[in-house]
Amino acid sequence: MGSFCGVRPTLCVASGHAQPNGLIFQALENRAEWVTLRAVKPTEQDLLIFDGATGTNLQRLNLPASVWEGKEGCNELLNVTAPEAIQDLHRSFLDAGAQVLETNTFGASRIVLAEYGLENRVAEINAAAVANARAAIAGRPDRWVCGSLGPGTKLPSLGHIEPEKLAIAYREQIIALVEAGVDLLILETCQDLFQIKLGLIACFETLEKLGREIPVLVSVTVERTGTMLVGSDIAAAAVTVEPFPVFAFGLNCATGPTDMTSHIHWLQHNWPRRISVMPNQGLPEIVNGQTAYRLTPNEFARQMKPFVAECGVSIVGGCCGTTPEHIRALTESLRGIKPAARSLET
Repeated sequence: MGSFCGVRPTLCVASGHAQPNGLIFQALENRAEWVTLRAVKPTEQDLLIFDGATGTNLQRLNLPASVWEGKEGCNELLNVTAPEAIQDLHRSFLDAGAQVLETNTFGASRIVLAEYGLENRVAEINAAAVANARAAIAGRPDRWVCGSLGPGTKLPSLGHIEPEKLAIAYREQIIALVEAGVDLLILETCQDLFQIKLGLIACFETLEKLGREIPVLVSVTVERTGTMLVGSDIAAAAVTVEPFPVFAFGLNCATGPTDMTSHIHWLQHNWPRRISVMPNQGLPEIVNGQTAYRLTPNEFARQMKPFVAECGVSIVGGCCGTTPEHIRALTESLRGIKPAARSLET
């Protein structure tokens, strides 16, 4: 914080916030004025940089078998059993330049947790995830926590799950994340228009009941075929999302940046609100029986930069495979760059 009228503020040890010293208080009293220090909101940022992958980075860690409690593959359980590992991963992304941390809750709905016998621990696991992200931020200014809501493992359009059961699961997880104190929410890796509608209705109805206003992002996954898993294209997805008061709409997962280019160009000229792009570290390959991603940090950043500088994308980050090094390269490549102005087709 800078000086005020040439006098530096003092620090309140109890609150951790800068407080005006006696001279400033005297000046304020004499002029009958008050100074209110207002927290900056993520929606006020011209460019927001999200973190990178959670799952693939956790898989690289040499965690002891005990933290899985016999439920290997449930990364969300690590919020409770290995909080230090989750916080360290979050911190590594913050150190790389990320402004927004997504909670480790992609699969923390009742539907997915039931596959591990953990369906009764939804509130506990989601609350722990938010607490881990907050602990990693540890008072750093202008850093925020975004509650991650994944698509689950059952899609309503394919008859995997009854719509009401999916809506109930969304509401339960949203309540847990909001009550734990997230700053944003994201429905990500969406593959089904029906799922998107159910998720958004559950989200905004829940926020209204809780009396909260929290920015909501929607991110769809478009395969190399040019459509989502159930066959819808980016235009159909945008039409589905547009009636809802979402903060941003965009793409994540499935491919690297270059395969998203045509979809971003369409959004550039047709989507009226903010656009988000969070690609994978390129296309996945199978190497020695393991999934591998080949795109280097510098190449990832090089491919992402035009989305911001030329297409007006204002929210960027990484999905599967992306490491803190990818986010660091992305942050450095965008230093001093503002999202390009966009003109919408009429």
